[in-house]
Amino acid sequence: MAVKISPALPTAPQTPLQTISSELEVRIRKRFPNPEGTFNLNVHFRALAGFTILFGASGAGKTTLLDCIAGLSDPDEGRIAVGGEDLYDSEKKRSVAAWKRRIGYVHQDLALFPHLTTEENVAYGLRTLTAPERKTRSREILDLFRIDHLRDRRPAQISGGERQRVALARALVTEPRALLLDEPLAALDRPTKSLLVGDLRRWNQHHRVPILFVTHNGEEVFALGDEVIVLDAGRIVAQGQPHEVMRAPRLETIAHLSGFENIFDATVLALHEGRGTMTCRLGKGAVELETPLVRAEVGSRLRVGVRAGDLLLATESPRGLSARNVLPGTIRRLAQRDVIVSAMVDCGGTEFEVHLTLAARDALQLGPGKGVWVVVKTHSCHLMGV
Repeated sequence: MAVKISPALPTAPQTPLQTISSELEVRIRKRFPNPEGTFNLNVHFRALAGFTILFGASGAGKTTLLDCIAGLSDPDEGRIAVGGEDLYDSEKKRSVAAWKRRIGYVHQDLALFPHLTTEENVAYGLRTLTAPERKTRSREILDLFRIDHLRDRRPAQISGGERQRVALARALVTEPRALLLDEPLAALDRPTKSLLVGDLRRWNQHHRVPILFVTHNGEEVFALGDEVIVLDAGRIVAQGQPHEVMRAPRLETIAHLSGFENIFDATVLALHEGRGTMTCRLGKGAVELETPLVRAEVGSRLRVGVRAGDLLLATESPRGLSARNVLPGTIRRLAQRDVIVSAMVDCGGTEFEVHLTLAARDALQLGPGKGVWVVVKTHSCHLMGV
């Protein structure tokens, strides 16, 4: 059986546990061929102690970036430094070996050794310490992550969430100066994610290192991130606090990733400055929406994004609503996704995706061909540039 060994697991320094304060600075370029041509990674950012989310679609360059920071791959040019120490500098022709960087790296596949116990996996990076020191350090981190009772079990004998804890404990027992997490929660249920993140946060309150956390899950961005960096095609297209970047996206790439299922071409028809809104026509059809007012002129072209979960459906024409947009339409198809029902509604040639609960579908007796009204709140409409 082939076993993937992560060379980014560092050998721990022979020093006692200590509080580390560091900043990660990355300024790199890397080019390499792929099936679509040449991929160019070109990024420059600083990550302070705490969670920095790397957010982007598959193929955006997130894992490649982590591999460069960990020392598994060299950039073509640039600089990577942690705590002021250069790990890579093309001008100085310096590239510190991965095992010397003291960068913790947890892959999505975890890369645990199947023939080793939990305690042996965790102690793997402590080979330079004495046996008593290895045991003490391992037991401390096992206790912190609440897996001390699993220390004699092998990976095949424990659950997915427990294996995730073992992988984290193995990365953290070496006292890394920065931690790289490549979609570590992807296969876990919500309660397990919550517990694991809580343990990781507690660890970092005492150690204060930069944590780069890769995800394409919008919920994880809000739940974890102190800062979010959005990558698209190898470049940073947005950076800031999660609520600034994700709640009102200005780029269509971010809108798609943030869960805006409905994105339309729009033309500004009228400005209503007195009430802070404007009227936009969607596409080439007849549907008009009242949206928040932005800096635009009549005739301007924009894009309008609306989350499917922000829309309401009614089977009778609503009256007495605060919502400014009530659109008649017909359900074309329904699809169930776990406990959510996705309804595609044709409103005069413009199709909206609306998310409902199973109970709402049944109570309204919804089905293909049924006439409905789509209710769109003005401030559920997010405006983006073309």
